[in-house]
Amino acid sequence: MIARFVPALLAVLLAVSFSPATAQQEPTFTPFTFGERDRAGGNSSIEAEVFLGALQAIRDFGLSGEDTAELWEKAIRGLIRELDDPYADVLTPDQVRAFEEESTGNYAGIGVQITELNERVTITAVFRNTPADQEGLLVGDWIVEVDGQDATEWTVGEASNNIRGEIGTTVEVKVQRDGIAQPIPVRIRRQQVHIPAVTSERIFGDVGYILLDRVARNSAAEVDSVLAELDDTRGIILDLRRNPGGYLDESLNLADLFLDRGATLVTTRSRTPGRAGDVREESAFARRPARVHGKPIIVLVDRFSASASEIVAGALQDHDRAIVLGERTFGKGSVQSVIPLPGDHMIRLTSGEWFTPRGRSLNRPRDRDGRVIEPDSIPRFTSEGGRTIWGGGGVYPDLEIRPDTLTSREQDLFNAAISAEIPLQQRLQESAFQVAQRYRESGGTPQGFPAAELDAFVERLMGDGLDGDVVNAETRAYLEWQLERILFERLELMSRSLEVLIRRDAALAKAVELLQQASTLDELLAMVPEPERPTVQARAGSNREDGTEGGSP
Repeated sequence: MIARFVPALLAVLLAVSFSPATAQQEPTFTPFTFGERDRAGGNSSIEAEVFLGALQAIRDFGLSGEDTAELWEKAIRGLIRELDDPYADVLTPDQVRAFEEESTGNYAGIGVQITELNERVTITAVFRNTPADQEGLLVGDWIVEVDGQDATEWTVGEASNNIRGEIGTTVEVKVQRDGIAQPIPVRIRRQQVHIPAVTSERIFGDVGYILLDRVARNSAAEVDSVLAELDDTRGIILDLRRNPGGYLDESLNLADLFLDRGATLVTTRSRTPGRAGDVREESAFARRPARVHGKPIIVLVDRFSASASEIVAGALQDHDRAIVLGERTFGKGSVQSVIPLPGDHMIRLTSGEWFTPRGRSLNRPRDRDGRVIEPDSIPRFTSEGGRTIWGGGGVYPDLEIRPDTLTSREQDLFNAAISAEIPLQQRLQESAFQVAQRYRESGGTPQGFPAAELDAFVERLMGDGLDGDVVNAETRAYLEWQLERILFERLELMSRSLEVLIRRDAALAKAVELLQQASTLDELLAMVPEPERPTVQARAGSNREDGTEGGSP
């Protein structure tokens, strides 16, 4: 079985620049003693004296005049940076407390997760039914200003610290969005936020849909209960898109729900603490019979699916228990060890890698700045049943489906709204909420977003200064789709909201189509064509689309 781990949830708080959820080993910590030879055989005495002498010289003679505490902090940060480990960090006592706070799922903030991507602080998750969700912030937005302060050069920690605050206070955030020329201003009231991990619906009558936002404590038990409720459906869609990961043991329990006793779930290869070059390999196995037998299952993933969620997707794909649709996942397949330090600090270091049951590494190598380093070739593997599956880091989908994007006319609509200083996403939320309130009061159920309300909404936008040239049949249809989806969501008719979402969600639409055609798992597997070899991207960090996961303001 897998070694003991200290669980660590990804969606951390405050200024903690966390990577996608880390499985953290519980090592034996032996303090380093100056003047002795370390266990790897290197002489540490002279180097230690030089280091301390340099620190004292800088403190006493350096023009900047930093005190000893400041110099030690910089020295530690420099040491961490030179490791070329994008997931390594030293946590202060405040960061450790924030880390512990997250395990409850409750915190004070706006409800987003932020990450450094392409040298920008980017929103990589918007938790549902939070202030950020209600105000229309989206995954992919990057933060450029907070309360009038330029945030374009901020770190994830700086952005988190400035966005978080006292419950009931407000924060003004400006975000840049692809296709939109000007930053979008959003004013958000901070709240106490609770983030449930699992939601489920029955869509189109007989298709089960399970959304797992993150791999949190008790996620496996919640999914287990949901599977019982969806037992009579023709198939299950497990949506792991935008799932940044979570607890390792929960990911194993989740995979265990779908696989029979004895099946390999994941393997770790890690360094033996204190022994240079000594690598140990350990595997975890399913411990109980599968909860669902033979039912077709489709797993949805995207480039934000990371860490513990990749363990689940990879295990089900390797064992031919599900097909995977969407995009190649993030590739956070490294094991972190968390070691206590004096003064209530902690250090996190990469000490191993995760491998799927068929031996695929889940880790996409990255440089110290989190930029992907692609391999020269993509290795081919076969699933338990002989299907082709691809390695090279992350989970490659069996069927690649890229997400929908705004058309040029829809981009023109957003740009015109920004020029007119109209917060379009906020207006959509407000209008749908008002209509939902009227339906609640009347006790009625809408068939869609009322045409008269759509006309009134467009007229209000134009009255606020929206250029009428951007209003046409295409942009009206887009606004109607958004308003209808939000309306059903506000009325807590989530199955209806999903059925509206599917009009522009190609991956979800394909999953439903496949499950409506396949009555057995074997039929589903046979419907997916043999995947082509993925294209190798540029070498040495030129791919800047990915980065390390961050905090949750």
